Order: sequence, then structure tokens, then C-alpha cells
Amino acid sequence: MSETLERGDIFFLYRPKLDIESVHSVDDVQRFYMILKPDGKQVFRRIIIGRKRLPDPGEHERTWGFVDLVSSNPEEIEDELDPQQYETKTRGLRVEPPARPVGEGIYAIVCHDRHSHIAYALELPKEPGEAQRAFNIKKGASLIVTVKNPEASSPPQAGLPPSRKPAYPESVIRKFGDRRFVDLDPPGFLDYPGTELVLVGAREDFKSELGIDLRPRHQSIKSAALFTRLGMEKDVHPLEPLTTGEWK
Repeated sequence: MSETLERGDIFFLYRPKLDIESVHSVDDVQRFYMILKPDGKQVFRRIIIGRKRLPDPGEHERTWGFVDLVSSNPEEIEDELDPQQYETKTRGLRVEPPARPVGEGIYAIVCHDRHSHIAYALELPKEPGEAQRAFNIKKGASLIVTVKNPEASSPPQAGLPPSRKPAYPESVIRKFGDRRFVDLDPPGFLDYPGTELVLVGAREDFKSELGIDLRPRHQSIKSAALFTRLGMEKDVHPLEPLTTGEWK
């Protein structure tokens, strides 16, 4: 038996390293983002994925991530993905290139067999290309997700500093009890910046595993939620990774 807790739109994006105009591999990438927009709720959650790629479901890989930005205003999220300029004392003006969309689809957060999963089905590009393969973005997959207790210790040089702990209300803190990790139930954990996650690759065939069916819409660049809901500017962000799966 499984219980679907939330559905919505999912976006994958990457930002190149400083001053890099053309990306040729993950080595040229500074950040890899996953953005969730739940249905029926005006909130956008940007999650930074560690190791700059999703965990491989075939290998049951494990990786870390955290919620770094939450907003009800899509413009705030979109502005953070635009080019940024920094003035430094030693190297002068540095430019952080605009983020590139590399995937769009639909997702569901599901409780199943004492685990919580994020399952997604890709809509754009129509078929994963070189860029999607580098980030382990499949045509569809499920990831087991757990939430870290902010009071639990982390290994040296791992996790967020204490200054970035999520500002959970007491009702949320009580859900942890004395456990280091809990399931992503409710999904409202994701509404707090600083929420730390552990993601484990589960399966590509999530329909038979979870008993749910995510039916991708026939999306085009014109109808893509990245532009109609998030408001991403087509003339600012290179679209080749989204349309053809090629690096840009």
C-alpha cells in the first residue's frame, strides 16, 4: 500500500562555475538544483543536490541535499537563477553565469513500505541526452528521501553550519523525537530553508514499486511550466539542455 502526499511540477537546473560560458561536463558546473512546485500550494522550493547529480537508482547511490530557498513569489526564485556579478579585491568583477534548465516533469511524494519517496517523470526533453545522463536524470525514477534532525550531529566537514539550521516550529521539531532521520512526511518539511535531506536512488520502474502512475503531459517549450509558472526568461537562460539534452 502507498499513500500519495503531494504532487506537482519538478524542475532541474544547473549553474556553471564562475566565468565559464560554455559547459562541457559536470566539472564545469557549480551547482545542481531541483525545484519543486506542489499542486494547490503557492510555494517554490529550491533544493541543492550534493555531488552535482541525482543518486543512481541502479546502484542505490546515496547523496545529500538541502533546501536553500523557499518563496511564494516565483520572481524571487527566478531572479536567483539569473546572472550575478561580484566585485572582488583580487580579481575584480566576476560573473556567475545564468542557470540552465536541464529537465522538467511532474513528481509525487509517496509513503510506501515505511519509506518516503520522491518519484518523477520527465517531460522535457522528450528523451534524456548527454546533459541528463551526466546528472543521472532518468526518464522516470524514484528516490527514497529522509529528513535530518537539525539537532543531530554531522560528520566533520559535512552538513550545514549551525547558523543555517531550519527555523522549525515546535510542532515540527516534535516529529523527530530522538531520531536522527525521519521520513518526508509531511512534505511541509521542505517549506523551511536549511532542511537537510538524504536521497537514495530506488528504482526507475516506480510504477510497479509504488503503485502510482505519473503521466507526463505533452509539453513544449511554449507550454512548459518553467516559463508559464516559474517565469523563466527564455532570452536569459540557454535552453539547449532542455530542448535537445546537449550541454550549453
